[in-house]
Amino acid sequence: MGLSPPAPLLLGLLLLQGVVRPLWGDLVFIPSVIRMSGPAVSASLVGGTEDVTVSLALLQDAEGLLPVPSCGVLSNETGDWSLTVTPRVDSLEVTVRLKRDLQWCASNETDSFSESPCIVQTLLVSASHNSSCLAHLLIQVEIYANSSLAHNASGVKSFAPSQTEIRTRKRMEGQTGENVTVIPNQVYQPLGPCPCNLTAGACDVRCCCDQECSSTLTELFREACFTGVFGGDVNPAFDRLCSAPPAPGVPDWSPLLCVQSPLANSPFLGYFHRGSASSRQRTSVDVYLHTDVKDVSDFGYKQGDPIMTVDKAYFTIPQVSLAGQCLHSAPVAFLQNFDVRCATHLEVYQERDDIVNVKIKNGAIGGIVTPKVIYEEATDLDKFITSTETLLSNGSAPRNVNVEEHYLFRWNNNTITEINVKILRAEINAHHKGIISQRFTVKFLSYNSGNEKESSGNPGYQLSKPIRALNTNRMNNVTTLHLWQSAGRGLCTSATFKPILFGENALSGCLLEVGLHENCTQLRENAVELLGSLIQATHVATRGNSDYRDLGDGWLEIIRADTPDTGADPSVSSMNGFCPDIPAQLSIRILISDAGAVEGITQQEILGVETRFSSVSWQFQCGLTCEEKPDLAPLSASVQFIKIPAQLPRPLTRFQINFTEYDCNRNEVCWPQLLYPVTQYYQGEPCSQCVAKGLLLVSFFILAVFLSDPWTRMCKAWS
Repeated sequence: MGLSPPAPLLLGLLLLQGVVRPLWGDLVFIPSVIRMSGPAVSASLVGGTEDVTVSLALLQDAEGLLPVPSCGVLSNETGDWSLTVTPRVDSLEVTVRLKRDLQWCASNETDSFSESPCIVQTLLVSASHNSSCLAHLLIQVEIYANSSLAHNASGVKSFAPSQTEIRTRKRMEGQTGENVTVIPNQVYQPLGPCPCNLTAGACDVRCCCDQECSSTLTELFREACFTGVFGGDVNPAFDRLCSAPPAPGVPDWSPLLCVQSPLANSPFLGYFHRGSASSRQRTSVDVYLHTDVKDVSDFGYKQGDPIMTVDKAYFTIPQVSLAGQCLHSAPVAFLQNFDVRCATHLEVYQERDDIVNVKIKNGAIGGIVTPKVIYEEATDLDKFITSTETLLSNGSAPRNVNVEEHYLFRWNNNTITEINVKILRAEINAHHKGIISQRFTVKFLSYNSGNEKESSGNPGYQLSKPIRALNTNRMNNVTTLHLWQSAGRGLCTSATFKPILFGENALSGCLLEVGLHENCTQLRENAVELLGSLIQATHVATRGNSDYRDLGDGWLEIIRADTPDTGADPSVSSMNGFCPDIPAQLSIRILISDAGAVEGITQQEILGVETRFSSVSWQFQCGLTCEEKPDLAPLSASVQFIKIPAQLPRPLTRFQINFTEYDCNRNEVCWPQLLYPVTQYYQGEPCSQCVAKGLLLVSFFILAVFLSDPWTRMCKAWS
C-alpha cells in the first residue's frame, strides 16, 4: 500500500531536515523516516538534547492530505501507541511501541492468509523546546497479519508443522481426541521439507519454500531466499553421485568410484533423529535443565577433575570462557592453574559466599579441608574501579567488595592437603557506580615444595611462560621482565605490572601527567624511571630451568643500547610547554632459537636481550587558550621475539633440484619418506625406539613369509 500523494512532499521535507540540520548543530532524528512492519521501532535523537520534550501524534489524512506538523499538544500516549524516551550518551533513544497484541489481527481477519495489511497508519514524533518544533520523525506503519514479524512479537518461536502433519494431526484428534503430532519416519522422507518455516500460520521472510507465503509476498524477497538445507534443499546431491558435478580439488580417478543412486536415497535421511509419535503437551515455556553432579572425589582426584565440597557441589571460582565472558560459577579443576580478570558493573555486583564456611573434600574418604583465609585492604581504588560516580545519600552504609582473590592449593598424590586464600578487598560507598575489575588466581603446588620460583620450562622455555631474570644489584635478585597493565584512567601512577611471556609479542602503555611549566630535565628523569621500572634486571636465563643461585648456569647480560641522557638543553629549556628528547618508548628485542629436541619436543632458548629507548619532542597541547590543567604524555613499551636459525638450513641436493615431482613440500606423495618412522623427519619418539619397533615389524614379516603356503610345501618336499 503506497503513500498518499502529499505524503512524499512531507517525506522530502523531513529528509531535507535530517540532512541539513546536523550541519547547523541542531537536533535531528536518525533516521528521520521509518517504515514500520513490526510491533516496535527505535530511532536516535542527537544534538543538544537538554530541556527537549518528545511527543507522539497520530496523523489523520483527510482526503489524502497530511496536516502540518504542530508541537502545541504534547502526549506520549496516542491510542494504541506508546512512546518511550531513554537517555544515552549525547543522545536520546526514542522507541514507539504498539500497545495492543497483534494476535487480534488474525482473529479479526476472516482469511488468516489475507494479503491486505492489518494496520496502516502514519505517526509523527516531534522534538520541541518551549512549544517550538525542532525535529520530526515520520513513521509509516504497515503491518500484515500474515507475517512472521508480527507473530513473533511475544518472543516465543515454534517450528511450523508441514501441511501433511496438520492433516494427520486433525485426523488423529478426531479419532482419539488427543492433540498428537505424528513425526514421519526420516528413513523414507525428510523430517522437515522446509526448515526455514519457523512460524506456524504466518509467512517467514526469505523462506521461499514456505507454503503460507502468497505469490505477492514471495516476490518481495525472491532474490534473497535462504539457500541450502535451511532454505528447503533437504535432498542435496551428495558428492559421490555420478550425476553430481565434481568438486574442486578431487583427484582425476574420483569418477571411477562414483555411485549411481536416485536423489530419494539420500544419505542425509535419518541422520539426526529417529521417527516416532509424540504427544503434544501444553506446558509452560520455562525449561528446567537438571544436570547430575558426578562426585568421584572419594577415590582421589585426577588432573582435570572438578573439586567437590561436602555438600556434593562443585567448588566454583569466577573464570573466563573461550568467548571472553566471565562465568561466575565455573568449577575449579584439579592441578589446573589459571589467572583471569573479570569486569562487572557495581550496580549488579553480588558478593560471593564466605569462603571461610566452605568445606572441601580432600580426595580421601571422609577427608575434609577448610581454607585458611587472609584479608588485606586495597588502598588505591583507581586500579580496580573505573568511571566511578558516587551518589550521596544520607544514612547509606559502606560495603566491601573483593577486588582480588588468590587461591593456593597444596596437593599430595591425588589428594588436597592445604588451601590458602588471600583476599584483597576494598570499602566503597553503597551507591558507587562504575565497573569493577576483579582478579582471580588459582595455583597448585606440591605439599613439600617451598617458596622457590617456578620454572618456565625443562630445559627449554615453554610458550606463554614468564621470562626468568635476575637483578644482581639487590639482595632479592629473583625477578622478571614486565609490561604495563593500565587501569582506571590509564595513568602510569595507577598502572600495574604483568610479566613478559615467552614467545608472545606485546605492546603496552600508560599516560604521564605533565604541566604547562614542567621542567624538561625532571620530565626526562620521570620518563626514564617509569620505563626503567619495567626492566629492573641485569641478566636473563637462557633456558627455562636455569638455576637462580648459579650465575654461570646459562645467564645472559641484558644489552642496554642508547641509554637516554636526562641532562637539560639550555637552548630550549626556557620555552614553556615544549621539551625535546623525551624518552617515550622502550623497545625490548629478544632473540630465540631452537636448541634441539627432547623426546621429539622442540626446545627453545634465549640467545640475547636488547633494550632500546626512543625519544620524541613533547609539546603541551592547548585549545583556544592554554589552561593550567595537566596534559597527558603517552609512554609505551613493546616486546618482540625474533627467531633465528640455530644452524644454516640444509642445502638442496641435486636430486631435489632436478626432480621436483618428488619434493615432499610440493607434492602430496612423498617417496623419500616412505619409511617415515625410521627417518630423521620423525620426532615423535626417540630413534632407538623407532629402530626397535621397525625390527620387530620386519621379524613379523619374515615369520609370516616362512609360515605361508609355498614355504610349507617346500619344507615338506625337503623332509
